[in-house]
Amino acid sequence: MSRYRGPRFKKIRRLGALPGLTSKRPKARKNQSRPRKKSQYRIRLEEKQKLRFHYGLTERQLLKYVRIAGKAKSSTGQVLLQLLEMRLDNILFRLGLASTIPQARQLVNHRHILVNDRIVDIPSYRCKPRDIISARNEQKSRALIQNSLDSSIPKKLPKHLTLHTLQYKGLVNQIIDRKWVGLKINELLVVEYYSRQT
Repeated sequence: MSRYRGPRFKKIRRLGALPGLTSKRPKARKNQSRPRKKSQYRIRLEEKQKLRFHYGLTERQLLKYVRIAGKAKSSTGQVLLQLLEMRLDNILFRLGLASTIPQARQLVNHRHILVNDRIVDIPSYRCKPRDIISARNEQKSRALIQNSLDSSIPKKLPKHLTLHTLQYKGLVNQIIDRKWVGLKINELLVVEYYSRQT
């Protein structure tokens, strides 16, 4: 299955707030029926889908991340979130250099972003502590990022990132801590969902 390109509000109404998918908010629906009891499978599936749509991953990519996290010595769920949060497209989104993760992915694909003064065009590039992420020294690249900085609502920056707005530059200070993850999710349910497949 390829990356989701369908209606975003449909996913937000079903799964709840997904800040990486869109910056807009859906209108409240008036005639909501009584909520039905959810099965254990559905609860786990919804948590997995939240993770998938927020970070813009395919099913195969998410399964690959779960397998990598499963081989780590520490908590699988925590390592999974760290792997996803340290992706280049997500770091751009969290710095505020892009208003959504799909927009950040497009900036990376179109070669507007430098990591340690080298062009990186792979959105899933895994950033490491002390990486410097910046815009290319071209008018168009800087204009796109300035547009995102102007249009987005200033939000509190996570402690693992530092932003230098005037230089269009961000710094990764350390690997993210669990409490700074930008999505409300129970990662253990995702690990349980995939436990049969790994």
